[in-house]
Amino acid sequence: MKVTVAQIAPRLGDLEKNFQIHKEILEKAKKEKSDLVVFPELSLTGYSLQDLVPEIALSVDNNHYFSEFKKISKDISFIIGFVEEKESGIFYNSAAFFSQGEIVHLHRKVFLPNYGIFEEARFFARGNNFEVARSNIGKVGILICRDFLHFPTPYLLFVGGAEIIVVISNSPVRGVSDNDYYESARLWECQGENVARLLTSFVIYCNRVGFEEGLGFGGGSFIYNPFGKLLRKASYIDEEVFTQEIDFNETRSARIVATYKRDDNPHLILRELKRIVERSKEE
Repeated sequence: MKVTVAQIAPRLGDLEKNFQIHKEILEKAKKEKSDLVVFPELSLTGYSLQDLVPEIALSVDNNHYFSEFKKISKDISFIIGFVEEKESGIFYNSAAFFSQGEIVHLHRKVFLPNYGIFEEARFFARGNNFEVARSNIGKVGILICRDFLHFPTPYLLFVGGAEIIVVISNSPVRGVSDNDYYESARLWECQGENVARLLTSFVIYCNRVGFEEGLGFGGGSFIYNPFGKLLRKASYIDEEVFTQEIDFNETRSARIVATYKRDDNPHLILRELKRIVERSKEE
């Protein structure tokens, strides 16, 4: 299976321009016989939207961009980020998974950062679930940026049967290192390696690059295999689109060697969580 990671710099608020960028990348990926293309968080809109949110929000049921995406997805599967208006005046930071002419899965960002330079909870409602999409390319779980940095969320996808965990992100640059990487990038790479190894799943991380309203984004998109081995990593600075072949047999091999999946006990964890929550109510 071939996966294309599209580390791009979306134009803030310019739906038409961003749609054309997506379309061009998808056409090239089809020629390369890629099976899945992953774009960054809010790839169709840009990140620093603030009061633009209502203007560029899209309903999944009624917009010409998604009609075109559905047509394209008859030949190739892909994941995009956008602002979703689920009901009148209620907006989500969402990811749409297109495949076989349909939207096979929607994930709405659950953990919205709202501190320092981040104001997402001011403009977006929170999602409330972590589901796994059953698709023609396998079982895929999607997380959006900060979702990935909460320990339970990749595990929930693992329990749900995910073979691939896709993370789309708009992570800014923070902390310049002497070792040719940003300190903020190291956080994502450590999490990606650990999740891939301990959950014996592929981890595909697609971040954006470029600048918006004085905010710089740190790239560094990557793919780890189920053994925690880095297969490919993109530039921290430049736009980059790369295609990497992944082998699903590695998932089976990793789960034979590391028996985390076999030995997992979600029923015990659920029971203990209920006990802890109930006890906290009494304190």
